[in-house]
Amino acid sequence: MSAPGGDDYRYVANHNPMPANKAMNTVRIGAGAGYAGDRIEPALDLVEHGTLDYLVFECLAERTIALAQRARMRDPDAGYDALLVPRMQRLLPLLARHPVKVISNMGAANPLAAVARIRELASTSGLAVPRIAAITGDDVFDRIAEYAEATVLETGEPLRKLKGTLISANAYLGARPIAAALAAGAEMIITGRVADPSLFVAPLMHEFGHAWSDFTFLGRATVTGHLLECAGQLTGGYFADPGCKAVPDPWNIGFPIATVAADGAAQFGKLAGTGGLLTAATVKEQLLYEIHDPSRYLTPDVVADFSSVEIIDHGGDRVEVSGGDGSPKSGRLKVSIGYLDGFAGHGEISYAGTGAVDRARLAAEIITHRLRTIGLLPRAMRCDVIGVNSLFADSKSWSDNYAATQCRDVRLRIAAHVDTREQAELIGREVEALYTNGPAGGGGVTAGVSERVSIASILIPESDVNPQVIGEGEHHATT
Repeated sequence: MSAPGGDDYRYVANHNPMPANKAMNTVRIGAGAGYAGDRIEPALDLVEHGTLDYLVFECLAERTIALAQRARMRDPDAGYDALLVPRMQRLLPLLARHPVKVISNMGAANPLAAVARIRELASTSGLAVPRIAAITGDDVFDRIAEYAEATVLETGEPLRKLKGTLISANAYLGARPIAAALAAGAEMIITGRVADPSLFVAPLMHEFGHAWSDFTFLGRATVTGHLLECAGQLTGGYFADPGCKAVPDPWNIGFPIATVAADGAAQFGKLAGTGGLLTAATVKEQLLYEIHDPSRYLTPDVVADFSSVEIIDHGGDRVEVSGGDGSPKSGRLKVSIGYLDGFAGHGEISYAGTGAVDRARLAAEIITHRLRTIGLLPRAMRCDVIGVNSLFADSKSWSDNYAATQCRDVRLRIAAHVDTREQAELIGREVEALYTNGPAGGGGVTAGVSERVSIASILIPESDVNPQVIGEGEHHATT
């Protein structure tokens, strides 16, 4: 079956494809989440009071899917977002009363298992089971050997030189398979790795029926998607700076809604009575967030150009965003590769009273010498007196200008990147040994070990990826 835009997808669905809603004047999209652990209450408010057409949960950071793949290795039925079940337990009853379509990448490493779990939750709750589609095909791990000579973007070296055990490889899919699922009648779409703005681009392309060669509209839709993808960041989250930028009721930030017109212009707002704020300043900060070149933002759908975007603040948490452009996509997809990268060992200890900073410094020196003595040379190591320039690993760290004599208590944190779990455990043990072998007055030791999962990125031809739209229902058909 040929999907909108000319790409072929595999359908296993119980509804015939429907044409895009070209008659719709505007589309209202709400942001339900900006990361995997986001709160759920603002999303529920949007469903109940936002008069939405779509609600999008964006829940995959770079490492999230690699960690999900580790969970799937341990349990083939796992690997989807850890908050999928509690979110759906609260969301599904509302969806039964409000006809809002949901799009989310909460499928992570296992979209099919996520869909099955949602259907089970609806059924056992006595609710109508929504028409759900899974988007698969982003997982290219079984082909990873073919890309041994691909350049790792972070290092500039071939992938074959990457140290560590590869555990995942997921390509960033675009909006087309999601739009195809909507055309097939899906009410809820669960994906794996999809580019963040593409989750929002898809319903706009579906509803307005624009051609996939309309790069201007794709660029403008990407502007909207990028502004919404981090949810509360657009409405005051990650914005407050006391004395410089005040945010009202930041404990009750309302997530944003975009009302998008057929030309790609959008009106952004939030629910009345919620906290946070939506202004030209919050929009500008989010527009540039994680963007290296605003005139060439590469996505799987388009090379978006944000340089001509116009922002008008109408006051009252209403901001109009228009303009933007685009040019043809590059034909390559970014692949996020997860790999096991040794272990992290850490230990902490507190010092209090007169000279606390100097005693913490001495404790750090003792640990450094001890590790050399026992022959443990970490790949990397940090010794931080937390609260004393601990975020700045430069010549000003632990500076005398900090007025160390005024510190009544400090906490020393030692963290090291090592090869084995046994080495990582030694870090904590050496910190604990400071109780009786370190400066006076140490206490409150904690220690821990964690497996390090790191991320590398490569580019592959888009033609190497085969997205599929898979729906579940009583009548199955494959074409």
